Amino acid sequence: MTKEQLKSKIAWGVAIFFACIMLVLTLTPFFFMIMNSFRKQFDMLQQGVFHLPHPWYFDNYINVVKNGFFGYFLRSVIVVGISLALMLIISAFAAYPLSRMNFKLNPLIYATIVAMMSVPMHVTLIPIFKLTTAIGFYDSLKALIGPYVAFALPMSVFILTAFMKTIPKEVEESAEIDGCNRFQNFFKIILPLSKSGLSTLAIYNGVSMWNEFAFANTLLITPAKKTLPLALGQFKGEHSLDIPIILAVLTLSVLPMIILFIVFQDKLVKGMMAGAVKG
Repeated sequence: MTKEQLKSKIAWGVAIFFACIMLVLTLTPFFFMIMNSFRKQFDMLQQGVFHLPHPWYFDNYINVVKNGFFGYFLRSVIVVGISLALMLIISAFAAYPLSRMNFKLNPLIYATIVAMMSVPMHVTLIPIFKLTTAIGFYDSLKALIGPYVAFALPMSVFILTAFMKTIPKEVEESAEIDGCNRFQNFFKIILPLSKSGLSTLAIYNGVSMWNEFAFANTLLITPAKKTLPLALGQFKGEHSLDIPIILAVLTLSVLPMIILFIVFQDKLVKGMMAGAVKG
């Protein structure tokens, strides 16, 4: 074994070691959250959180479902689904001219979009509250869609513009020779080649929107209109807190995102690697 091969093996060993540590540190809270969600509060407080459930107590999940969990879930799906669709459509239409066309205002528009990434979300809570109240969207799911799309757009346009710049212009030129116009180039050439980038943006922004609390807590008042991040407040008692039930709500809340990552992990990794290598 050469010296270079030995160094390479040592480097891989160190990387795998730290990766395993990170994996354990990441999964441990999820493990105890799931395990304790199947216990009674009395057993958990008496035995501690490090014991496995015995027997398994499923009533926590039954109570969560009976108390309207799927209503919160469905409302979150509606808001996130519509917001993601609008964000991806607008991002694609904005990134295409910024990446493929040369016009005078291109640098200024691009710089403005990049600058918007630095605006803190919480600074806009009061103005957005006043705006949604003025236009009659307050305390409705429509109130969340605008802010979610607006705050996802700068980063999405920035990433998608960089991604589209890596697509060779010769591909478009060949299509134009065959008779394609700008719209056909966009829909038949650029969009299909940008699928991995769009998938990455959808997953990244979808997770952020799914877990978003500040706007939902500010713009929604009626319990029947609240989304999943606000469900925790509805499952706690007035003078007590049933921790296993809260853990059951958290488990059901993160489950869709875990499934999403498992199903689309290949596209996510490909999109991130493509952006890293090509960018």
